[in-house]
Amino acid sequence: MAAAVLLGSVYVIVGTAISSAWPSIDLSWLSPSDNEQFQIAWHSWQKQAVQDARDALFSNALLALMGVGILALIIGYFVADRALRPVAQMTATARKLSESTLAHQRIDLQGPNDELKELADTFDAMLTRLNVAFDTQRRFVANASHELRTPLTINRTVLEIALSDPEASEDLKALGRTLLEVNARNEKLIEGLLLLARSERELAVRKPVDVREVGQTAVEQVTAFAEEHGVTVTAELVSAPTIGDPVLLERSVSNLLENAVKYNIPENGKVWIRTGMADGALVVQVANTGQHVPAYEVNSLFEPFRRLHADRVDSAKGSGLGLSIVRAVVQAHGGNVAAVPRDGGGLVVTIRLPRR
Repeated sequence: MAAAVLLGSVYVIVGTAISSAWPSIDLSWLSPSDNEQFQIAWHSWQKQAVQDARDALFSNALLALMGVGILALIIGYFVADRALRPVAQMTATARKLSESTLAHQRIDLQGPNDELKELADTFDAMLTRLNVAFDTQRRFVANASHELRTPLTINRTVLEIALSDPEASEDLKALGRTLLEVNARNEKLIEGLLLLARSERELAVRKPVDVREVGQTAVEQVTAFAEEHGVTVTAELVSAPTIGDPVLLERSVSNLLENAVKYNIPENGKVWIRTGMADGALVVQVANTGQHVPAYEVNSLFEPFRRLHADRVDSAKGSGLGLSIVRAVVQAHGGNVAAVPRDGGGLVVTIRLPRR
């Protein structure tokens, strides 16, 4: 646009300059009629010269303008790409961030001390503060859970000793059994918190593991529990190797199976588990029969202490940490977990892990 304005200005200036520089000729020695005819012809030549100069300028300058415009687009593209490269680097880093990568993932922008580098350094400082905050929170949960295990173990031991006393009354034994159930539920909650805190940290163990073996072990662990609830577990396990923490992966699959059994229909319930490869990713899928789950409530089930149609004080079936632990473990392995309502009731939960 600036070049077009410049071309128009030059177009006017050239015509004015030629007109101003056009010489005057004194032909007074000619007869008046010849002098008038010559002056008319002279002015005609002047206009023709101005028009020819303008036409030549316009045609050549238009070609030059097109060439300069194309060159400006090409150069502007590379200049803009180079100027916005730090912004793209910051965007890519922000997308890759998670709680497990805050400890070592930084932009670390190199270059002159301009506004973009100041922004990147500020972002890095914010990531450091967030990492400290998350690490402090995880340590507090782990330490508090660990400290609570000792008194709960002592309580369980004392109650078991009291129940083993043959002289204990029936009322005392009934009270002891109730307290043992409460104590066992609290112990399970503490174990869940410890596992959740461990899952949200960066993986300390990375070794080859086959999701088929993980699924098989989880099925064996939940078989007795499923038979007790009258639920049939059907397994379709296909080998799919990856790298990760076998204990955490096994715990996450076991949590899915236990939830599928707990929240099933009262009679002739069914649970299906499948493992294998799909679209270049390792997949573990657990589906179950059960009550209808509204689609808008599915995502909230992965939050800690959340249950379907229940508040956090209702702990009859568990602590509400099962799916939270699953999500934390899967994210620590660089994967994702999603759940959708199953036709006819129940859920279909799918874990996808990257192939490594």
